[in-house]
Amino acid sequence: MPLKILHTNDFHGTLVGEPLAKMKELRQEADLYFDSGDCIKAGNLAFVFRPEPVWNHLVDLHCDASVTGNRECHLYEFAVRMKLSGAKHPVLCGNLRRKGADYLLPRSIVLNREGYRIGVVSAMIAMVTPKMSSQSAVTLTWEPPTETVLELAEELRPQVDLLVALTHIGHRQDLELAAKCPRLDVILGGHSHTVVQAPVQVGSTFVCQGGSHAKFAGVYEWNDGTLTGGLVPLK
Repeated sequence: MPLKILHTNDFHGTLVGEPLAKMKELRQEADLYFDSGDCIKAGNLAFVFRPEPVWNHLVDLHCDASVTGNRECHLYEFAVRMKLSGAKHPVLCGNLRRKGADYLLPRSIVLNREGYRIGVVSAMIAMVTPKMSSQSAVTLTWEPPTETVLELAEELRPQVDLLVALTHIGHRQDLELAAKCPRLDVILGGHSHTVVQAPVQVGSTFVCQGGSHAKFAGVYEWNDGTLTGGLVPLK
């Protein structure tokens, strides 16, 4: 049975009005909805003192999972928690960890839809790495995203029928990731604001991204190892 997937990325706080209404229509036909980060308006190093409106919209849209973008992150744990306040769906990040300790957010999840077991792994761009001199002044560090996804994909692949990577690393890195990680079926990306009108196939992996600022949503169908569909205008 085909599995219908809805995907967005890089809203930057613009999911309002006509795009929001169109998203609600599209969500009615989708089995799954994923977002690939930078959905909030606040900037990278901003502090947020009240929940951003987009979180309530993602509640209404029954978002199944998202990955953090740089806008949802910060150099300090308490600031990330503030930015994510209001989020009710699983917010993932496979490569973000407390310095010298455990991971801050869930790294992966497994969902069940229409008879499929769907594994979802995640990673974002590294804002601070252990090798940077600035790491001594922060409470969080980021592991290399490609290596993270390779590790998580190896763990989840035997358990699932469909393996999806939610990434916020840019389209070029997504293509490189697809070449290095054939265990992935689909990469739903963000960060570079690349308008990928139809899925790009690298080996057996399909790579997608939908521009930015609520201009498009990706509407796809997974069926028998193939991802079809493409971008639909939201305004």
